[in-house]
Amino acid sequence: MNRPDLRTLTAGLGSVIAVVIAMQAIYVAYKGAFDIAFTRAGLLWAGVVVSLLFTPLADRVTGGRGRQALAWALDLAMIAALTVIMWRFIVVLGLLERTIYMLTPMDVAMALAGIAILLEATRRLFGLPIVIIAAVGLLFCFIGPWLPGFLNHSGMRIERVALTVWYSFQGVLGIPLGIVIQMVLIFIVFGAVLEGTGASNALIRVSLALTGRTRGGPAHSAVIASGMFGSMSGSVTANVVGTGSFTIPMIKRRGFRPATAGGIEAAASTGGQIVPPVMGAAAFLMADLLGVSYGTVAVAAIIPAILYYAALFTAISIQAAKQNIQPVPEAERLPLTRRDLWASLLFIIPIITIVVVLVMGRSPAMAGFVATVTAAVLGLFNPRNWKDPWIVWKVLSHAGRNCASILVAVGAIGVILGVLNLTGLGLSFAAAVSGMAEQSLLAALIITALACLMLGMGMPTLPAYLIIVLVLGPVITRLGAEQLSVHMFVFYFGVLSAITPPVAIGAFAAAPIAQANPMETSISALKLALTGFLIPFVFVYEPILLLIGPFDPFVFVRVIVALGLAIWMLNTGLLGYASTRLGWPERGLRLVVAGLLLVQIANLQFVMIAVALAVIAGKTLALRRAGAQA
Repeated sequence: MNRPDLRTLTAGLGSVIAVVIAMQAIYVAYKGAFDIAFTRAGLLWAGVVVSLLFTPLADRVTGGRGRQALAWALDLAMIAALTVIMWRFIVVLGLLERTIYMLTPMDVAMALAGIAILLEATRRLFGLPIVIIAAVGLLFCFIGPWLPGFLNHSGMRIERVALTVWYSFQGVLGIPLGIVIQMVLIFIVFGAVLEGTGASNALIRVSLALTGRTRGGPAHSAVIASGMFGSMSGSVTANVVGTGSFTIPMIKRRGFRPATAGGIEAAASTGGQIVPPVMGAAAFLMADLLGVSYGTVAVAAIIPAILYYAALFTAISIQAAKQNIQPVPEAERLPLTRRDLWASLLFIIPIITIVVVLVMGRSPAMAGFVATVTAAVLGLFNPRNWKDPWIVWKVLSHAGRNCASILVAVGAIGVILGVLNLTGLGLSFAAAVSGMAEQSLLAALIITALACLMLGMGMPTLPAYLIIVLVLGPVITRLGAEQLSVHMFVFYFGVLSAITPPVAIGAFAAAPIAQANPMETSISALKLALTGFLIPFVFVYEPILLLIGPFDPFVFVRVIVALGLAIWMLNTGLLGYASTRLGWPERGLRLVVAGLLLVQIANLQFVMIAVALAVIAGKTLALRRAGAQA
């Protein structure tokens, strides 16, 4: 069999398994998992196999037929080995539950081989960072006795490592994987159904029509479309590519630089994961970890999300004015037709469905199931879908591949969590951070933010959020922060890692579409979304921003006004424009005022609000005088 035939065969097999994953996600959301061990092992096996089949080693191997054949043989051998290993996992788990069972050398070898195959699939999907962290974690189990300080421990036998990391629910197949299977996968399927049935196209058309009169035009439409769709898709990269392939060229045609166009789409797509109701399914994971209702998390996310996108809108408007970009001429504006309004129901009704089902008291999984079915039924009314008889297969295959990526990533994070459970490193590290912070909440927040950004560069948002909040979350909580504020803080920085150099995956996905330098694109996205890096610090100190705790309307208004003015002063200071170009002294003044407005000391904020208003009023009067003289 020649290589093209084999590639077609493996891709077809991968699609079949991906469809099974998607259908299993729908089944679990409706009926629940029929057996915990079998469901987790089976879905992780399927996720790894799909990842190996769609990213074959042969695609990266250069050379003759011999090397290609060897590469294919290695992939197929890994799949066969993983099949046996997962079967043995179920057998050993049953033995451990029924009797006192000691792992054999073969059991240990199978565990290590399973971990190695999982990490290889992770490397192909997400690169080396997460693999290196997991590998160092495993090595740490054995070299602890020779390490200093909080890293020191008594050392672990290899049988105990295999038992905890592989043959238990504390490691690879632990609770995080269970949560993802029960609640997260259905929303990944939901996002794929919306995209496949044409909801994303309708969303883009409506967004373009609504923003035609603004200076930003297509840039503002990208913010609306990417923000709404990103909430449902759960993947920054998929969102950038899906909406960006349409919006980025339009943004460039309006006069924005290529790097700016890519940065706008990257910042907008990244922020989608902080927008309720779906939040890339993180809201449901967060609610489960906190033991609160989904509604509590969704309501808490509303105000920060509005502020993030308000800041993005403001930055785009200032940039457009600075470049003298005018609104789209009326003759070129996209008219909003009756057909577009009907098409908009493709995404409006499913979102409303999620909220209604949750308000009725049903589980997040059931809400995702009902929304998925609703989106699929509404897709039947889109004439485009009738022209493609394979649309259902394509949507389910795409959904299954996305699910496989999340399963592999969370499985790899399970290796790290297993090491933390086994060695107690999490508690030791938390104690060390507490000591470094010297009882300072701000120092602990900065350390946590940096850890989130670094870990988030190498993995999807959900697993990055999961590992950081489990390790560092208790530290911040002990220093006086609200638990929900801490989880939201960690989640925000896990999300924003997608546009943080040097590994800004969202910006790097947007750069080829914009035909721009990836690093310039990431810096542009970082500048546009800078307010998003500051908002989490504010809501940790002022939880009222998350609408939790006692509600004082005067405090709420003060915080909102201060943040609103800080957004304006920060963006005008960074971009050096406020109706006219600003000199460096005035830009510096605005940046200082913006920084002080963010300090949550009431009296200082009142003074800075007055200063900010005076700066704005002075600039307005100066412009009027200049206009009158002209």
